[in-house]
Amino acid sequence: MVAKNRSVLILAAGKGTRMKSSLPKPLHAVCGFPILAHILRAAQELNPAAIGVVIGHGAEQVKQTVLDNLSAWGITAPVEFYEQTELAGSGSAVKAALPFLQKQESVLVLAGDTPLLKADTLAQMYAQFEAQQAGTLVLAVKVPNPAGYGRIVRDGQNNFEKIVEEADADETTKQIDEINSGMYVFNSASLVKALGQLTPQGPKHEYYLTDTLSFIKQTGLPAVVFTSKDFEQALGVNSRVQLAQAAQIMRARINEFHMDNGVTLINPQDTYIDAGVEIGADTVIASGCYLLGNTKIGPNCTLESSVYVNNSTIANDVTLKLGTYIEESEVAETCQLGPYAHLRPKSVLKKGAKVGNFSEIKKAVIGEGSKVNHLSYIGDTQMGAEVNVGAGTITCNYDGKNKHTTVIEDHVFVGSNVNFVAPVTVHEYAKIGAGSTITKEVSAQGLAIARSRQVVLENKGVKKND
Repeated sequence: MVAKNRSVLILAAGKGTRMKSSLPKPLHAVCGFPILAHILRAAQELNPAAIGVVIGHGAEQVKQTVLDNLSAWGITAPVEFYEQTELAGSGSAVKAALPFLQKQESVLVLAGDTPLLKADTLAQMYAQFEAQQAGTLVLAVKVPNPAGYGRIVRDGQNNFEKIVEEADADETTKQIDEINSGMYVFNSASLVKALGQLTPQGPKHEYYLTDTLSFIKQTGLPAVVFTSKDFEQALGVNSRVQLAQAAQIMRARINEFHMDNGVTLINPQDTYIDAGVEIGADTVIASGCYLLGNTKIGPNCTLESSVYVNNSTIANDVTLKLGTYIEESEVAETCQLGPYAHLRPKSVLKKGAKVGNFSEIKKAVIGEGSKVNHLSYIGDTQMGAEVNVGAGTITCNYDGKNKHTTVIEDHVFVGSNVNFVAPVTVHEYAKIGAGSTITKEVSAQGLAIARSRQVVLENKGVKKND
């Protein structure tokens, strides 16, 4: 149910100079999603009436990336964009979205570089804001080293008094370890009025959004501090080092989530699972595995070391042996792959199929119970059920200009070192002799042998030493 009185504004206009990148900072990835996507996904869990995004550096790229991925990221709330042309602090960023604020009853303001924030924290913030009928609320966290952050200053009754930025703080204020996270809830009408009272502050002559809290408090509306013990979710990403730190924290969260839901991770510190991955209970994952994108792994699977799966669906009771590499493919139940098998995009393995060591499958269907066990390449192929493919088999699918399809029907037996020159069809129950190059259709139950007769010339081998 949409919360009509709730909205979210994300400030994502920063350049991210310390990233030293041509990619806008909000689009750098953390565990499979851009930084901005993590924030949008957390905001969506509030079911807000609308989400506003303030953009600036790389505005068009950020906007288009969001619009292209709303469905993939699970964002159903309307998303509006506002461009900040004057980069003069957080107050200036919020001013850029005045048309958005004027349409809302209340607004949750989030920093666009905090991918670790949690949706349940945002919900608790909004709940406290509404319960206390506040004019504004700030999320505060206590950190081991508060240097560089704005400090939360409280009065004698432990209530909010003001926020003091690092540049303006005296030595006493700098000892405060409760810092401003940069996330707030506002009564929208009060915020719009307070924005009009801002004046340039500090050495950079910036407009501080934090000053609006004091202005709103002066009107008689409560200014509330919501304190979270989890300071990590307030950590911003401003450099490649911080990007890596955020990924490490998020990866630990993801791995803990899956373990809590019945997945065994042999070495969680060396297992890389993206935020969008789903894994069934009783699956066992060994060290060094990468599960990326929108991958789905069913229950009771076994993933041996160094398995890589990207944007693929793996059904239940599947075994992926050492070094198996799968991308954009589908694997049905009870299949076995590897060691060192490779499924390239648009490959499909039906129930009980096997692809063995150093075999590569590309844009092909391997039928139920079929086997491609050793050192083979099967590309652009439709393979039926219970086919046995011998070692060293190759489908020659490319003629230099176009790709062609090989069809191998049910119960075909293929000997070792066979070449199928596509387009070609082999009908059911046929047998292909080892070492054959097949260029023509093979009839059902036929035996195809396409190789030269062996010739042995006596006394023409290597001479014996005297």
